[in-house]
Amino acid sequence: MKKLSFSAGMKAGSSIAIGYFPIALTFGLLAKTTGLSMIEATAMSILVYAGASQYIALNLLTTGTDPLLIVLNTFVVNIRHFLMTASLNEKMQSETKWKKSIYAFWVTDESFSVLATRKEEKLPTSFGVGVMLVAYGSWVVFTAVGHLIGANLPAFLQVAMGIALYAMFVGLLVPSMKGNRKVVMLALLAAVINCFFYWTQILSTGWALLVAALVSSITVEIVYANRAKRKGGFV
Repeated sequence: MKKLSFSAGMKAGSSIAIGYFPIALTFGLLAKTTGLSMIEATAMSILVYAGASQYIALNLLTTGTDPLLIVLNTFVVNIRHFLMTASLNEKMQSETKWKKSIYAFWVTDESFSVLATRKEEKLPTSFGVGVMLVAYGSWVVFTAVGHLIGANLPAFLQVAMGIALYAMFVGLLVPSMKGNRKVVMLALLAAVINCFFYWTQILSTGWALLVAALVSSITVEIVYANRAKRKGGFV
C-alpha cells in the first residue's frame, strides 16, 4: 500500500482548495465593502477560519453588535466541531495532545469529509495535516485576494455588493434544505423566531440570532426524538 505522506495529503486537499476559491474570494470582497481593512479581513480568516460564521460576523458587525455576541453566535454555529474532532480523533494515528490541538483548529466540514471517508483504518498525522493545511492556506490567501479585488471596484459597486451577503446565506441554506424536512423545519422556525424579535425589538440582532438558533435547534430535536420514540427507533 502506498504510504500516505504530507504531499499526498496536500494533493487530496487540493479539491477543497478549489471549492474554497469562490467562497473565500467573496468573503474578502464583502469584508472590504463592509469596512474591514485587508489586515482585519485576513486576520479573521487566519484566526476564525469558519466560513458561515465569518459571513454571519460581517452581518453583525454592520449592525454594531457587541463583540461578545458575535463570539457566542460563532460558538453556537460551530458547536458541531466538537463532534467532528472527536470522531476524527479515532481515525488519526496516536499523537501527542499538543500536536492534536494544533491541527484540530484546521478541521472543517470539508476536511473532515475527506479524512473520515478514507478507507484506511488509521491515517498518519502528516497526511491529515497536508489535507488541512492546503485548505486553510487557500482560504486565507483567497480572502486577501478578494479584499484586493474589492478595493479596486468602483464605490457604487462596493455598496451594491452588500446584497451579495444575503444571497450567500440563501446559497448556503437552499441546497441543504432539498429533500430534508428536518432542515426545512429548522430554517423556518429559526426565521419565524428571528422575525418576531426583529419586529418587536425585544432583543438586539445578535441576541435574536443566538436565541433563534438555540430555540429552533432544541425544539426540532425534541420533535424528532419524540417521533422516534413513538416509532420505537432512533433519530
